Amino acid sequence: MSDRLRILGRQTTNGLKELMTLLLGRCAGLAIGALSLGLSSCAVDDPQSASPPPAPTATSATTQASSAGSTGPTSSGTSDEESPLQIQVQIGNQRFTAQLDDSAASRDLVAQLPVTLEMRDHGSVEKTGRLPSPLSLTGQPAGADPDIGDVGYYAPGNNLVLYYGDQSYYNGIVVLGRLEGGAAGRIAALQGTVRVTVSVPDQ
Repeated sequence: MSDRLRILGRQTTNGLKELMTLLLGRCAGLAIGALSLGLSSCAVDDPQSASPPPAPTATSATTQASSAGSTGPTSSGTSDEESPLQIQVQIGNQRFTAQLDDSAASRDLVAQLPVTLEMRDHGSVEKTGRLPSPLSLTGQPAGADPDIGDVGYYAPGNNLVLYYGDQSYYNGIVVLGRLEGGAAGRIAALQGTVRVTVSVPDQ
């Protein structure tokens, strides 16, 4: 009887050992699985372990460079402001400079230069000389009241005019620009008809 009990006890013990081994194996498997899931979750949550962003392509780099360049100041071959129209008036050994308004008539005058004119006194207020070709009257009023020192154009006679006196308003007068400095007084001192060469400076 005691021998049977011992055998039965051994079998029970062996069975329990096998059961414990099986349970421990399953628990170990579950623990490893849970650990793997935890590590995977950490890898996803960790920003340092995330995949780096794709490198920019040549097209995107070109686009970015173009965008960056467009924000800076642009250069152009021409200036937004027109260069001032300037002429030189020479009478004998005297030279005068005049600044012209930016008008169609002024541009037509400059296009004819250089030109030499015989200019005579008219009304003791101006010297006038006939131009080779008429000037455009586009954008001009019917007449004007020039000031002393103005450079003008008298359309009915196709005359370039240098005003050294006070000329009142008259139809057909176009003010082209203005003589610089004390040119008007010096021109007034020149008596009679004079030979006048009108040119663009350094021409």
